[in-house]
Amino acid sequence: MILSNLPDSLSTLTDTVKAGKESGGAWILHHVMDANHVDFGPFGKLYLPKIELFGIDFSITKDIFYLWVAAALLVILFFIVSRRYKKSLIPKGLTNLFEIMIIFVRDEIVKPTIGKGYEAFMPYMLTLFFFILFVNLLGLIPTPNLVVPTGNIGVTASLALISFIAIQFGGIKSLGFSHYLKSLVPKGMPFLILIIIVPLEILGLLTKPFALCIRLFANMIAGHIVIFAVLGLIFIFQSYFVSPVSIGFTLFIELLEILIAFIQAYIFTMLTALFIGMAMHPEH
Repeated sequence: MILSNLPDSLSTLTDTVKAGKESGGAWILHHVMDANHVDFGPFGKLYLPKIELFGIDFSITKDIFYLWVAAALLVILFFIVSRRYKKSLIPKGLTNLFEIMIIFVRDEIVKPTIGKGYEAFMPYMLTLFFFILFVNLLGLIPTPNLVVPTGNIGVTASLALISFIAIQFGGIKSLGFSHYLKSLVPKGMPFLILIIIVPLEILGLLTKPFALCIRLFANMIAGHIVIFAVLGLIFIFQSYFVSPVSIGFTLFIELLEILIAFIQAYIFTMLTALFIGMAMHPEH
């Protein structure tokens, strides 16, 4: 799939560089940034609707389109897996693969990090893990305009915001609203020190989703920028001798990105579960 789609990506890349429309590394950003259309190469472009309400832009963009595609694939695959699982107690093939991954998320991520009461968060943790994984893997499919949904800080910020709400919900559900607020401030603190501690604790609450947002965004966008930068060496040096090395490194980075897609889904889910566990069990 990578090799069959590579010529289209290289052709688009050549046109952009030769036209001289962008200077420096701006042409790389042109390929990885969001757009109002989806480019299917020789099959044409799908222009997405522009929607504006009360002066706010609600337009459907390329990244949103592929988020919907990832969500649809996720629903379809899990529907198939659940049907097969009900028919046979011994999972095989795709069903067995998903069962292994679900058990891994439960036993290696959620249960050890959240602890008591982890069952209530299993649906969200599984959804979070598989959705990020599917979106990351979808971003590895070579297209004329590279799709990087998790390389869009708006996407990662939305995921981090949902996790932030889940963290606060976990703390309030476990301790109660008043006890949860009290758990944020150490006991026995003098009033003057509380004036400093309380803003720091509030800042600490906000830095957790911020870290989730930036970590996923930076790791995913960086890999795709490196891919285009390596491909761009062909046109910078304008030599056929550079092509095998450049394409070879690109394929290597693509394979590495598959591993990173799994790692980033794991890290985001694990940190979310860890923060929920800290909110639910502050004494630990």
